Amino acid sequence: MHSCSLEAKIKMTLETQVVEVTETKKKPTEKKKPKATTENARPSKKVKKDKDPNMPKRPPTAFFLFLDEFRKTYKEANPENKSVSEVAKKGGEEWKSKTDEEKSQYVDKAKELKAEYEKAMENYKASKQEDEAGSDNEADKTEVAEELQDASDEE
Repeated sequence: MHSCSLEAKIKMTLETQVVEVTETKKKPTEKKKPKATTENARPSKKVKKDKDPNMPKRPPTAFFLFLDEFRKTYKEANPENKSVSEVAKKGGEEWKSKTDEEKSQYVDKAKELKAEYEKAMENYKASKQEDEAGSDNEADKTEVAEELQDASDEE
């Protein structure tokens, strides 16, 4: 008979157990289904703040003022071109090739529009603060009226 040491027998049994475990892991398992709970779900996009429709829009920059004008002339010259990206590329090239003197008319117009925008924003912020102050006063008035009603009910 063959006599093995105790250590060799233990080693052989452990090896067979490891082989069996790895074979069972290789079996295809069921695909995990994604969790449908909203509690654990992470938002994929940032939540945007609600935009106030009364807030004035920001004015265009000098480049965008130029680009509006350039689009009209480019489309007249190239009526068959429908590519927006090509028009934008040509406009960018044209803007880069202009000198500061040629750009000055657009820069001046942009400054005027920005000044108007800043005035409109000041008016908007002032009216918004008045609305908030007015709504706070109305809330205080309703609270006082409720307290008086409760006091008269207790009597």
